[in-house]
Amino acid sequence: MALSVQSSLWESVLELTKVAQDKGSDPLLWAIQLSSNLNSAGVSLPSPELANLLVSHICWANNVPMAWKFLEKALMVKIVPPMLVLALLSTRVIPNRHLHPAAFRLYMELLRRHAFTLKSFTNGPDYQETMNSVDAVLHLAQIFGLQASEPGILAVEFIFSIVWQLLDASLDDEGLLELTPEKKSRWATKPQDMEVDGHDSYHENRVEHQERLQNINSVVAIELICQFLQNKVTSRILYLARQNMPTHWAGFVQRMQLLAASSSALRNSKVTTPEVLLQLTSDTRKVLSRECIRSSLQQFHVVMASGSLASSAGLCHSTSRSALWLPLDLLLEDVMDGSQVNATSAIEIITGLVKTVQAINGTTWHETFLVLWMAALRLVQRERDPIEGPVPHLDTRLCMLLSITTLVVADLIEEEDSAAIDEIECSYTDQWKEKQVPGHRCMDLVSSLQSLGDYQGLLTPPQSVISAANQAAAKAMMFGSGINHGSAYFECISMKDMPINCSGNMRHLIVEACIARNLLDTSAYFWPGYVNGHINPIPHSVPAQVPGWSSFMKGAPLTPGMINALVSAPASSLAELEKIFELAVKGSDDEKIAAATILCGASLISGWNIQEHTVYFIIKLLSLPVPANYSGSDSHLIGYAPMLNVLLVGIAPVDCVQIFSLHGLVPQLAGSLMPICEVFGSCVPDVSWTLTPGEEISAHTVFSNAFALLLKLWRFNHPPLEHRVGDVPPVGSQLTPEYLLLVRNSHLVSSGNVHKDRNKRRLSAVSSSSSPKPIFVDSFPKLKVWYRQHQAFIASTPSGLVHGTPVHQIVDGLLNMMFRKIGRGSQSLTSVTSVSSGSSGTGSEDTSLKPKLPAWDILEAVPFVVDASLTACGHGRLSPRELCTGLKDLADYLPASLATIVSYFSAEVTRGVWKPVFMNGTDWPSPAANLSNVEEQIKKILAATGVDVPSLVAGGSSPATLPLPLAAFVSLTITYKLDKASQRFLNLAGPALESLAAGCPWPCMSIVASLWTQKAKRWSDFLVFSASRTVFLHNNDAVVQLLRSCFTTSLGLNATPLSSNGGVGALLGHGFGSHFCGGISPVAPGILYLRVYRSIRDIMFLTEEIVSLLMHSVRDILCSGLPKESLEKLKKAKIGMRYGQVSLAAAMTRVKLAASLGASLVWLSGGLGLVQSLFKETLPSWFISVHRSEQAEGLGGMVAMLGGYALAYFAVLCGAFAWGVDSSSSASKRRPKILGSHMEFLASALDGKISPGCDWATWHAYVSGFVSLMVGCTPTWVLEVDVEVLKRLSKGLRQWNEEELALALLGAGGFGTMGAAAELIIESES
Repeated sequence: MALSVQSSLWESVLELTKVAQDKGSDPLLWAIQLSSNLNSAGVSLPSPELANLLVSHICWANNVPMAWKFLEKALMVKIVPPMLVLALLSTRVIPNRHLHPAAFRLYMELLRRHAFTLKSFTNGPDYQETMNSVDAVLHLAQIFGLQASEPGILAVEFIFSIVWQLLDASLDDEGLLELTPEKKSRWATKPQDMEVDGHDSYHENRVEHQERLQNINSVVAIELICQFLQNKVTSRILYLARQNMPTHWAGFVQRMQLLAASSSALRNSKVTTPEVLLQLTSDTRKVLSRECIRSSLQQFHVVMASGSLASSAGLCHSTSRSALWLPLDLLLEDVMDGSQVNATSAIEIITGLVKTVQAINGTTWHETFLVLWMAALRLVQRERDPIEGPVPHLDTRLCMLLSITTLVVADLIEEEDSAAIDEIECSYTDQWKEKQVPGHRCMDLVSSLQSLGDYQGLLTPPQSVISAANQAAAKAMMFGSGINHGSAYFECISMKDMPINCSGNMRHLIVEACIARNLLDTSAYFWPGYVNGHINPIPHSVPAQVPGWSSFMKGAPLTPGMINALVSAPASSLAELEKIFELAVKGSDDEKIAAATILCGASLISGWNIQEHTVYFIIKLLSLPVPANYSGSDSHLIGYAPMLNVLLVGIAPVDCVQIFSLHGLVPQLAGSLMPICEVFGSCVPDVSWTLTPGEEISAHTVFSNAFALLLKLWRFNHPPLEHRVGDVPPVGSQLTPEYLLLVRNSHLVSSGNVHKDRNKRRLSAVSSSSSPKPIFVDSFPKLKVWYRQHQAFIASTPSGLVHGTPVHQIVDGLLNMMFRKIGRGSQSLTSVTSVSSGSSGTGSEDTSLKPKLPAWDILEAVPFVVDASLTACGHGRLSPRELCTGLKDLADYLPASLATIVSYFSAEVTRGVWKPVFMNGTDWPSPAANLSNVEEQIKKILAATGVDVPSLVAGGSSPATLPLPLAAFVSLTITYKLDKASQRFLNLAGPALESLAAGCPWPCMSIVASLWTQKAKRWSDFLVFSASRTVFLHNNDAVVQLLRSCFTTSLGLNATPLSSNGGVGALLGHGFGSHFCGGISPVAPGILYLRVYRSIRDIMFLTEEIVSLLMHSVRDILCSGLPKESLEKLKKAKIGMRYGQVSLAAAMTRVKLAASLGASLVWLSGGLGLVQSLFKETLPSWFISVHRSEQAEGLGGMVAMLGGYALAYFAVLCGAFAWGVDSSSSASKRRPKILGSHMEFLASALDGKISPGCDWATWHAYVSGFVSLMVGCTPTWVLEVDVEVLKRLSKGLRQWNEEELALALLGAGGFGTMGAAAELIIESES
């Protein structure tokens, strides 16, 4: 019944229309009457049914002007939904546009009138139902593959489909559709057979008229496409399509390019051009982000645009734009701390940081590369006058500049090349960045290196590399003169004898490093001003060959002279290294030793152009596979013992270990050392090998060298869960054997994939070549037993020794060996501990007392031996001198036992059960000779921070005391000679001694430093500096004072000459040491903090303090940075930017610098864990709390606003440092959870569920600043946030009248927020 009523209703509507049409009635009167009739019948308007009826009426039985006028009036009085009408017409009119060109023209006119005014329609009651009808008509779900019913998404698809239909129709009109990959349109562009008819109601039978109209239509269609791409509303909607439908958009753009290249109709247009059309669809066009970023963050970015690098030529430059790259300087200097190594490649860390700061500061790649080179050069310059000590020196810094930084640049350039290849696939995730043409970064590298020549103050080479720099300059000059004798020429004569007068600098070495890695070609030699000097006449013949790489490659034998030459000069090519490696694998025993010696020589230390290959070959030699023809019962490694020992000794120095660490090869090195330790630690030392005349090694030697090196790769003497923060891995002590192997195996597992990351490819290659299968600690039973025992003895005192067991017998034997001078007899454990301290005798060396046991068996007994010895000393039955002599004998017998001795002493001191002993010079060594001098020097070092130094000796008369294990430990270490052989083991014991003494009550560390300065006067500055750090480990207030000093010096807020300009120079200074008159100088606070923070036990308080210091810094910047007249104008101004533009711009620069410094300190101090704590605890707590701080007079609002922006910049930087701006790092997997909780906090506050207690201006600035930075700089983050949270945030921002920012946020939110973004775009239609 209802159906028949409806049927009769629409029949009456159709009849009414026909009658009105025949009579030529006024279309407006018809529309009013029809509206009245439908309302009376209870039909909801606008009516989809009416739209269907009117379109069907026109197509094609009534294709007359009057029918089109009726339809247009129906649209005008809103009784039909415009989107549905346009959708219905597009499916009917476009395929028949050649038969009915007038209808096509009328259709386009309707598009022009109604497709750009969608706001009134979307607010209608049946919006959802109508959009579903549009979907059904145009088959949007089928064509775009998106199963979405959200009306906003359908609106995007509708606009996209309309424009695409016009595009395909235009291509089809000119025969260009055949040139597309599909050779057809996804839309109907040609009439179906059943629709072909002969109706032609108004002169369409005139062929000439039709053709003319068709040609005009083609132009109009293209101009209409252009209008869709230019209109504020529809262009934004199409931008959403570009973001969220990348594959479809790529096809659309491809067709647009074809149209622009080949369309004659486009060239006939007087409205648009091919260039305009291409620009409208280019990826560089931003229609959402630019406005919101400009409006919300103009205080941050616009005022920064005038900054330059010109003022930063020297080592101490002020807070110019380059100072915003402070995190890079801090990171590079932090990596130089030799107290521990890193399992992650410095290349990966620095690459991530460079991408982060480049994205957030919006710098060009030219400027990015320039400041990267400058930061690395400053790192080298800070070591011009180094202090002596067991720390990384110039070699490590040169590795960072000439090898690591060059590889970082190579990775960044390769990343761009890969992105260019995968541009279509990457367009979704890289949607907000301006894409540059392939090779753009490469050109920026060239321009940056050309500009680097302007900074002569940074380019002066250190003394040790002047010769290499001069040689690089001479090479360029000779090449430019057409002379190319190759490296042989330089090997044959010295620079002073060369017919060339020129001086090289660090830029010449950088360029050579880039050429060696194919980043530059020899055209660099012709840059203006690259070389200066002249060439005297050069003889045509090369001088007679001398030992060197060139003669070696020509077949010269490895004579002693040749070996010395190859050790002292680095290889210049991979081919030279490969030949050496081949000798190490296939040569005679002597050749193997020689090859290993050469690899660990200059090619490792100063072979910057091939260093990554050198470390690779060393790792490969340390883990040679079993030969195919090997049939022995023992491990094949034993046959390589001499060569392995040369390698182990060669890479043991601190700088060498750091070079492996910088290249990310610590996990691979650990994986190579463990089999060596397992094999040689299980051998009885009854076989020896001769290296050089008079030098013999045993299995114990090889084991000890490998074991000592292995233990340097993690903080073995620390509890395994030290410094744990939140639910993330511990910061400093995650370098356990298990973790190192886990990282190593992860490189192996991923080696099967084709990496886009060049650095990961390198690490995968090293892992798979050393051992193609995963390895675990369980693969090494002896190592595992020792490691478990080691952990147990750190947790509790040695126990469980059973009388009569093999371990007990070994303990007895070792004690007899150690204390043989006291009394010869075979004494048991009990008898030794009751020996009289007065029975010391001289006795002769008796090798028969040294047990011939495998090293692992000895190490198992050592904790019991040391415990018994220390207990005997503590009870007075063994004198301190006898204790130290016995321990030294044990360490000399098996040097690896020093590790267990160190571990034991460290554990016992922390247990606090031993009484202190007097360092009186009788029983124990006395520090009295220079203790007061050490105190004065510590005060000088800390003078720049204003931190009080507690008196070393209260009243000046109390004797110095140390806990017994610490006294024994330091006494043992000062018995070692400072020669190369002992250095390997002192490098193991030294950091542990320093850490242990620093953890004891003041002034233990100073006493230890005093004792060691008596032993090694040349290390005095290093030792005093180490002692000065202890002040901060026992007093959090001192740490806060040091942090405050970092902020004030960086910002130039204090009056000391060292920091009057602020910036990097003030924060990090010139390194440390006795550079100035009057002995040791104050150490820059940044250097001091970077060498202190790893030892701070509880780092959780740092985030709150740094946030507090940041907010105080903002206030201080405004008060100190603006002159009085500007302050007066700012008080009167409604908008802070109106007056004092220059002064405020300078203040803004310093605010960003303060935030950048704060974020860097949080990230470096606590990594992921501290950043997580910042977002989940510190920031929410700070915003909820009420802050009653003194505001600067008249600047309260400005301080509050800038404080909010500073916090936003600080927070985004912290997150970006920890997680990266993209999803390439493993840490980025933690981002969604932590960031999601913070965004939920912001949304809840905007919803009114949480009430911020801070100043409203601060809160407003923080939220808008944080969201703006996310949208503009880290769009990947937005995609990871829950869609509903984004919608709530957008709603809250709109309530603050932040319409553009709300829209940009939704626009960046991916497919989930596309509908909401579209609706907001339509709502904002003016």
